[in-house]
Parts: sequence; structure tokens; C-alpha cells
Amino acid sequence: MLTRLIIAAAVTLPVSSPGQDDQPTAPSPERIKAAVERALPLIAKGADGYVGKRTCFSCHHQAVPVVALSLARDRGFTVDPDLIHRQVEHTRTDLDGAAESYRRGRGQGGGVTTAGYALWTLEAGASEPDETTASVVEFLLGRDEKRGHWLASSKRPPSEASPFTSTFVAIRALKAFARPDQQGRAAARIDSARAWLAAAAEAKDTEDRVFRLWGLKLAGALDDDLRAAARVLRDAQHDDGGWSQLDGGDSDAYATGSAFVALHFAGDLATDDPAYRRGLEFLVKAQKDDGSWHVASRSRPIQAYFESGFPHGKDQFISMAATGWATAALALACPKPQ
Repeated sequence: MLTRLIIAAAVTLPVSSPGQDDQPTAPSPERIKAAVERALPLIAKGADGYVGKRTCFSCHHQAVPVVALSLARDRGFTVDPDLIHRQVEHTRTDLDGAAESYRRGRGQGGGVTTAGYALWTLEAGASEPDETTASVVEFLLGRDEKRGHWLASSKRPPSEASPFTSTFVAIRALKAFARPDQQGRAAARIDSARAWLAAAAEAKDTEDRVFRLWGLKLAGALDDDLRAAARVLRDAQHDDGGWSQLDGGDSDAYATGSAFVALHFAGDLATDDPAYRRGLEFLVKAQKDDGSWHVASRSRPIQAYFESGFPHGKDQFISMAATGWATAALALACPKPQ
């Protein structure tokens, strides 16, 4: 299902300018492949380590890693299918335990962001719809109904603070899991969200811009709106090839990886585009010897510290997500196997 939606997301919307970056630097295909191969075992270790310590689903240790693992597998990298299955089952078990809360419209901690990212994990793992996913969809249909989009329920940047992120994952969940009897209402919510995304002028950082662009694409926005959103995101690229989470900050793997994945699927930025090539060089150079990318957390911890097997101590959650996004961006630059 992930592959079908990704293929459907492609449209010719060039966002590069003729003559720009005529002499880009870029790592060799061998270096790109080696970077992905270094990262995959560590992603596996962190994801399984989290499952061994916690019963709750997480966006950083399940959702982004499963998306990255699925993309890497599609590009011919060796990924243990049982690894993805374990993350999907962990996610499904958590949702099953909260199904009654979803049916009552309360959901779980993390609200729309958790619900949407959890269903994206199931989608990426090719999980089929069932009564639990229908309950989560029903929760999303009723949440923030009068606003025309979906709000984040917490202020834990970058991934749990943006209404653009919550709106994107909600749209994606509705498109992937709405039952036939829910599809009419889902289409109406997506139409409202598309109008909000097209008119929104308050996208203030990379997270907002990434998921505004991707949300517009999934919602079926006009080509002109997509081009404009892609240009805004593209123009925020730094001279070193990366993006920063906040304007004026240093480039990091979370912002850079997520920007490239969104630009590729929603803005049709080719992986041989000069901008993408410069970003690949940034990502390869920023990777640690252990295969990870380290990004400092900007969120206040809400649970007791524990080790998942992923490095970087109290920065491990954002670094795990950053490693997933960076791995996905690099894997996309590798050719699909014949």
C-alpha cells in the first residue's frame, strides 16, 4: 500500500532553476549505499530495543523507522521482514488496547499526531484495515471538525508541535484506512484541509513547510499551490546542502532528511537534481561512525529516561527519527533493483 501511495504522489513539478548549482558536490553511489547499510542495523537495534522496554507506540522508534526501512527494502537493501512485522504488531497492539477510547472520541496521548503516525506505520508495513483502524479513523473524522484542519495536542518539537504535521498524518490515515462508509466524510475533511493548507501563511519552520507541501500533495492540491509550497521549502536550503529545523539554525539530519523525502514525493525533486546532490553530501558527511545521525532535542522529557539501544543519550528519540529520515533520503538516491 505504501508503494502505491508513493507512486501516486509523483507529479512533474520541477523546483530547480536552470543554471543553479552548476557544479554540485555529491557522494559516489558507493558512499551513499554504504551510509544506508551502516544505518540500517542501528535502526533495527533501536526499534527492537524500544519495543522491549515500552508497550506504547512511538513516532520516533516505530513510524519514521518503518517508513525508512520500507523505502530501503524497495531500493534493494536487505531488511529483515520480521523486523518490520514486529514494529507493526507493536503498533497494532497499542492501538487495539486503546480502541474503546478511540471509539469514544478520546484517542490516546499525543492525540491526532499519535493516531496518524500509528496508521502510517501500519500502512508502511502493509497492514490491512480492521475494526481498530476504523475506530482510529472515526476519531480523526470527529477531531477538530470545525477547524478545517487538525491541531497538534502537545508542544514537543519538531514532530509533535506542528498543525501541518498533524494535518498531514490525518489526511494520510484517512486516505489509507477509511472504510467505504467513512469515505464520504473523509473526503469532506480532506477537502477542508486542502483549502487550509493552500491558504496557510503561518508555516514558520522546516517541519511546517515539509508537511504543508506533503499534505497539499496528498489532499490533491492544484499544481500551482504545490509548486509554490515546494519553492518555499527548497529556498530554505542552506549553502552546506542541509536544512535547519529553525530558521537561522544549523543544518541537521532530521530537517534535511524530511525535507528531501517530502520534496521528492510531493515536489518531484529528482535525486540527481543539484540541490539533492548537495544534500546527499551533507548527510553522508554528518553521519557518525556508528551509522547514526545525532540531533539535539528541543523537547522537555515527559517520561523517565531509558536506553533503547540507540545512541546519544537523552537525544536518542529525535536522533532516531533523524536517522530514519536521513536513511530514507539516501535510500531514495539508490536505484531500484531490476
